[in-house]
Amino acid sequence: MSRPSRVVIDKQALKHNLKHVQSLAPHSKVMAIIKADAYGHGLVRVAETLSDADAFGVACLEEAQQLRSAAITTPIVLLEGPHKAVDLAAIDKLKLEIIVHNEFQLDMLEQAEISEPLQIWIKIDTGMHRLGFPLHKVADVLNRVANCKNIKTSFRLMTHLATANEQDNPLTQTQLEKFKQICNGLEVEKTIANSAAVISLPETNVEWIRPGLMLYGVSPMVDSYADELGLKPVMTLESELISIHQLQQGEPVGYGATWRCPEDMPVGVVAAGYGDGFPRHAKSGTPVLVNGVRCALVGRASMDMLTIDLRNQPDARIGDRVVLWGESLPVEEVARHADTIPYELLCGVHKRLEFIERE
Repeated sequence: MSRPSRVVIDKQALKHNLKHVQSLAPHSKVMAIIKADAYGHGLVRVAETLSDADAFGVACLEEAQQLRSAAITTPIVLLEGPHKAVDLAAIDKLKLEIIVHNEFQLDMLEQAEISEPLQIWIKIDTGMHRLGFPLHKVADVLNRVANCKNIKTSFRLMTHLATANEQDNPLTQTQLEKFKQICNGLEVEKTIANSAAVISLPETNVEWIRPGLMLYGVSPMVDSYADELGLKPVMTLESELISIHQLQQGEPVGYGATWRCPEDMPVGVVAAGYGDGFPRHAKSGTPVLVNGVRCALVGRASMDMLTIDLRNQPDARIGDRVVLWGESLPVEEVARHADTIPYELLCGVHKRLEFIERE
């Protein structure tokens, strides 16, 4: 591509992170969460690289279809289950497992005509109050599941933790106690742990775990970085300097003239912007790397360009490499400067960029 901005995907880092997950929960099966185009890393690319995972979690039928079209035979779990009765025909054809989280979906399953019973995961709401059956409904749900010809008898149970990334938040223990209460006496497979719980709550590493963000080499924990957790970043967003200006003290930079030079100084222009997925709301001072040396964003991000303070790299030249996050610059740090979370940055990388795979 003519434009120098690009995304580098480190497939070995991806494999490393899966192995690290498996080492943290050696007795658990891994449902690798690869929804949202594998958090921006490329759905099929990631699925093929994570071939040692026991299942994949996706958000929609289109993602499942893309995987099956790429000859991915690993079990696929539809994380929100069917939205409409017509979805069940595709679910049946694609041989998907589904999460069931409300009575509307149970009604669909009881009335459907499909070729064989489906593997389902019954989602229990233990306190996040997003998806899942409330505790007082579970007995009735289990009875309906047992009597539904379209559901395999080997159903599984799951819940989702709202605050696992916050150490010592009491809601987490409340949720775990409620889920334990529901599971008492049931000989079924279960899943509780997301990435944060895999790391911080080993008691949640039951029959299945559901790592997502950590697979991509990003910390799911508040106020920590991936390298502190033994993880390696998979995505590097990078570009190049396309212009350098010597500006005078007091001169403004960028739209709105929100930043002015504190002294005579070099300012570089990078071929990347919010049209590529770099956050427009990143503040002046957000770090970037120029030839491996820390520099800082100045002024507002434009659609296709960023302006950066080159006082730390006075010998920089047009064509020099600029890392916006990833290798040696944690996306967690960039997200904090932009008042957002790493998930949003990774998922927001634009598909107009060139994606380069590195083994």
